[in-house]
Amino acid sequence: MKPLIAPSILSADFSNLAKDIEMLNRSEADWIHADVMDGVFVPNISFGFPVLEQVVKLTHKPLDVHLMIVNPEKFIPEVKALGAHTMNVHFEACTHLHRVVQQIREAGMEPAVTINPATPVSFLSDIIRDVYMVLVMSVNPGFGGQKFIEHTIVKIQELRELIACTGSKALIEVDGGVNAETGARLVAAGADVLVAGSAIFGNENPELMIHKLKNS
Repeated sequence: MKPLIAPSILSADFSNLAKDIEMLNRSEADWIHADVMDGVFVPNISFGFPVLEQVVKLTHKPLDVHLMIVNPEKFIPEVKALGAHTMNVHFEACTHLHRVVQQIREAGMEPAVTINPATPVSFLSDIIRDVYMVLVMSVNPGFGGQKFIEHTIVKIQELRELIACTGSKALIEVDGGVNAETGARLVAAGADVLVAGSAIFGNENPELMIHKLKNS
C-alpha cells in the first residue's frame, strides 16, 4: 500500500495561496494538512479559521486539521463547519481525551490524537481503539523546517505493535522533517500517512516531490 500524502500548508506561499492549492489539486496529494497554532500550547501562531474557510473553497481534497492549541474541544463546531475530514488534537492538551474523541466523532469527523516527541506511545493504550488515526510528531511542534528526530522510527514501530496487539484499525501519521529519505524509512517502519511542508513547497518541482513521497 502506498502512503497517503498530506502536504502541510503551513509552508505554502501565503502571498499566493490559491496557486499553491491549485498545485495540490493537480498533484497526487491525498489530503491537505492544516496546522493551527495558538502561541500558547506551542511557541508560535499560524493561521485561523478565516484562512481555512478560503482553503476549502479552493479544493475538494479532504482537510486534515491539526490543532496545536489549548482546549481544542472548544473549536469542534468551527472545524466541523469547514467540512474537515479529520480533527487532530494533542494528547498533551486534552485532560479528558476520551470525551473529546467522542465529541469529534459525534460531530461527524474522524478523531485523531497527536503525540509530541517526548510522549511515550504506551500512553495511548487506553485510547488507541477509539481513534481513527495517531499523529506522531517527529519534531517539536511549533515551527516548520526542523530536523527529523531519529527516535521517531522506533516510536512508529512501537505504535504499529500496539495497534496490532489491541486490534485497533488506527492509521499512523507522521509530521516533521519528512522528505524523500525519511519518508521511505517511516513507511518501512509502518507509517500510513506522511505530512510534509518545506520538503514540498520549498522544492523546485513540488508535484514531483509529492510523487516521490507517494512512492516511498
